[in-house]
Amino acid sequence: MMKNTPLARKLGAFVALSEAELSVLEGLHKRRRTFVAGRDLVHQGQSDQAAYILISGWACSYKLLEDGQRQIVDFQIPGDFLGLRSVMLHLSDHSVEPVTDIEVTEVHVSDLMKTFSDTPRLATAVLWAASRDEAMVVEHLINIGRREADVRVAHFLLELGARLTLVGLGSKTGYACPLTQ
Repeated sequence: MMKNTPLARKLGAFVALSEAELSVLEGLHKRRRTFVAGRDLVHQGQSDQAAYILISGWACSYKLLEDGQRQIVDFQIPGDFLGLRSVMLHLSDHSVEPVTDIEVTEVHVSDLMKTFSDTPRLATAVLWAASRDEAMVVEHLINIGRREADVRVAHFLLELGARLTLVGLGSKTGYACPLTQ
């Protein structure tokens, strides 16, 4: 059932989704795809007409720098959108690489816009989720610029735990994490 998916749990933390809204959300999950770890599914600079909803596995978003290095911006977990900003802005300003093998749902921009038009509360919940994600990226910037290394790591691990608990993949006592240094 759709209300037990990570995305439904995440959005349901902000808006109590009705059965009709859950049904619309389920309709977005019709094009499932898999990607192997280490192979980008969104490329910096690409223009795309689809975003993805992460169903299982972990991914990271990163920016390529002029000197060829990359800077990881964030990690995505089940229930997160991948490439949503790229669809809305018509150009990707970052890349997304699976950290583990992942399963996603591809969502075309036309389906997303219809969903937002037909179910404004669902659109509000997605906007809330995107705003929450943006607030976390601001915290990452503060981590880089102003916090000591041990505080940065502690903050990152606590934030990750809160995000995983929100989507039903963690608890107050812990969570599984595939990340390595």
